Amino acid sequence: MSIEKLTAYDFRNLATDTIELNDNINFIIGDNGSGKSSLLEAIFYLGHGKSFRTSQVENLVTHNKSKFIVSAKDDKGLQLGVAKDFTTGLTEIKIAGEKHRQLSQLAINIAVQVITPESFKLFFGGPKQRRRFIDLGLFHVKHSFSDYWKEFSRILKQRNACLRNRSDVETLNYWSQVFCEASVRVAKLRDEYIKELSVELQPWLELMLPSLAAGISISYSQGWNSKKTLSDVLLQNREREKKAGFSLYGAQKFDVKFLTGNVVIDNQLSRGQQKLFLLALTFAQAKLIEKVKRVKPILLIDDVGAELDLNSRTLLNNAINKLDCQVIITAIDKIAVEPLVPTDNNYKMFHVKHGQISAIGK
Repeated sequence: MSIEKLTAYDFRNLATDTIELNDNINFIIGDNGSGKSSLLEAIFYLGHGKSFRTSQVENLVTHNKSKFIVSAKDDKGLQLGVAKDFTTGLTEIKIAGEKHRQLSQLAINIAVQVITPESFKLFFGGPKQRRRFIDLGLFHVKHSFSDYWKEFSRILKQRNACLRNRSDVETLNYWSQVFCEASVRVAKLRDEYIKELSVELQPWLELMLPSLAAGISISYSQGWNSKKTLSDVLLQNREREKKAGFSLYGAQKFDVKFLTGNVVIDNQLSRGQQKLFLLALTFAQAKLIEKVKRVKPILLIDDVGAELDLNSRTLLNNAINKLDCQVIITAIDKIAVEPLVPTDNNYKMFHVKHGQISAIGK
């Protein structure tokens, strides 16, 4: 999908208003603190039910307000929205006028990916960020993944409870067995997806990092020693897990590393090159989502000028031209986005000041 109209009520510092977006590229220009990142955050929340800037949802509502609403109408006329009331603690989700209980229902209709200056956590942070990135793609590309993961999460909680409560051997053996079966199912899907992502990544690397493309690869660790069965690993480490009180091995512990040669990328590439790699990786994932034709992805790029020089932004423009999705890009000034402006005028540009969003003429 692409968002045709977006409305935000009492979200961050955004003035309550409806903006009409272009289905191709949109540029959001404004000073730091003006509200341009809040606009991206509102779209991200609509797709994920959470923020990419804070884990405290109460920070998203306008000061002295008790409720925020974000809603959108897509290019096919579908209306969807989410409201969070801090007085009652209730979250209300509506899709085509019908109420839903789970935020995951929104994600079925809208696939949002974001790249921010903080996205370097994907490289420098722990595996949590990398896991989140891979599982986002899996949710949209491998349709059985959501059910597999829900079942795995339920079993993991049960097994952790057994370890924590020192359950009898028979009970722990039962939950360990079903845990192994569920782990293998999830790990197999992830392995398939990462292989597909690796193939899709190459043409994007050739566009954005042509001199390095051939040497870059993705390494996948499934969460336990691949030379052993998970049941053997759990048996050998039972006392360690009992002492820890939770499962130390399994599909929840998977990780991916991005390598150039045999060295992790963050030890070899400059900050600008790392950002180009992250963009290429995100574009590859967006393309896989597009190919399954479940939803047309939306790509958010916050502060495009950070770490990207003029040449890098030109490379980014070449890649965007080959990507069939809606792109929304923020920058401090128009100069930063000049290399990205389409020559066919198929774009919109907006200015944000004190939360007020206004269209800029071409």
